[in-house]
Amino acid sequence: MDYHFKPKGVCARQIDFSVEDGVITNINFIGGCSGNTQGLSRLCIGRKPEEIKELLSGIKCGFKSTSCPDQLAKAMDEIAN
Repeated sequence: MDYHFKPKGVCARQIDFSVEDGVITNINFIGGCSGNTQGLSRLCIGRKPEEIKELLSGIKCGFKSTSCPDQLAKAMDEIAN
């Protein structure tokens, strides 16, 4: 299933991702730091959303209270509910 998440408080404007049989199969950040978001996406492919939420939740970017990884964790939480 395909999902679209609008992050808040980060440079990325949207996170598109797919989950098949309980596993993340694709992630694409629109905006944000290209190298970082590509690396983050590749590391998350093949993992369960619950695992990503646990690993990335609470990560901050500089002085911001959130980050692209934290927003991805929020997206994973949103689809779980």
